[in-house]
Amino acid sequence: MGQIAVPCMLIRGGTSKGAYFLRDDLPADIAARDAFLLAVMGSPDKRQVDGLGGAHPLTSKVAIVSASAEPGCDIDFLFAQVGVETASVDTTPNCGNILAGIGPFALARGLIKASGARTTVRVRTINTGTIADLTMDTPDGQASAEGNARIDGVPRTSAPIDIGFLDAEGSVCGALLPTGNVVDVIEGVPCTLIDNGMPVIVMRAADVGRTGYEPRDQLNEDAELKARIEAIRLAAGPLMNLGDVAKKVVPKIALVAPPQAGGAICTRSFIPHECHASIGVFAAVTVATAAVLPGSPAASVVVMPQGHERTLSVEHPTGEFTVTLTMGGTAELPVVERAGLLRTARILMAGQAFVPAGRL
Repeated sequence: MGQIAVPCMLIRGGTSKGAYFLRDDLPADIAARDAFLLAVMGSPDKRQVDGLGGAHPLTSKVAIVSASAEPGCDIDFLFAQVGVETASVDTTPNCGNILAGIGPFALARGLIKASGARTTVRVRTINTGTIADLTMDTPDGQASAEGNARIDGVPRTSAPIDIGFLDAEGSVCGALLPTGNVVDVIEGVPCTLIDNGMPVIVMRAADVGRTGYEPRDQLNEDAELKARIEAIRLAAGPLMNLGDVAKKVVPKIALVAPPQAGGAICTRSFIPHECHASIGVFAAVTVATAAVLPGSPAASVVVMPQGHERTLSVEHPTGEFTVTLTMGGTAELPVVERAGLLRTARILMAGQAFVPAGRL
């Protein structure tokens, strides 16, 4: 049997990298589509040597893109987290990093047209219904890759992509605080179970016997810590309306501590079984949101700016991630009206992905 060829782009979006496809180029049947994606990425295999995956959760991601039928939206985006060592394709969560590459992909594939030197595209994430505006530099009708924007976790500078989330609150769990509580005590540890674009369990690092400043590699080798936070995660899953999460990539875990480098809060994020080299887009937004809630573990360690527009620097193992929050409500009952952030993206390759017909 021969191989099946499908048009594909590899794009770095934020601090992740993924394979981007047009929806109509993939099988309509979900089981057949997932089998195709596993074969494309080379999963399951810890090296993903027989596919396009990069042997890490941050480089084993897929974007499935189409023109949107939703009024007011330009593009629909389905995110898929492809397992590295497991034959899993999870379309439960969002991914704000891969989202950053949707504008450049949509322009290159002719789904949208540039509207001048700067172009805004409204994207609906099918996984959760979240809508975001992406604004990018388009001086020659395509997304620019050259600029002075820098994000920690990516070498060199690139053109800025400004992302504004319009309705991320409760996008996966159905509510910002799915239990209705700012604090739930799970396995003896005070936690905030929260979803502002990503389901996250936020807890003080000190409450699990860590500083929150440990290097990523040290945390990845900390079997005792991993077992403890996984027990918390499994217990929290049903409370967050996620059911049994043993085989799911959500909820994520965020250990928080007072800032160490002049930021607002320090984080160590688990995604969920490996410590992130930085922090995911939606996880950063969700942790920042937790930090504005009076009485939360995050609020107890944050250095919080004041005002209607707040800029929070979320520290992580390789630098920081800046989140802007537009605040409403009251001091006792704050409301995040809008969350924004800066990302960059770059098209790395355009061509065809080949899959042996016998794998499907």
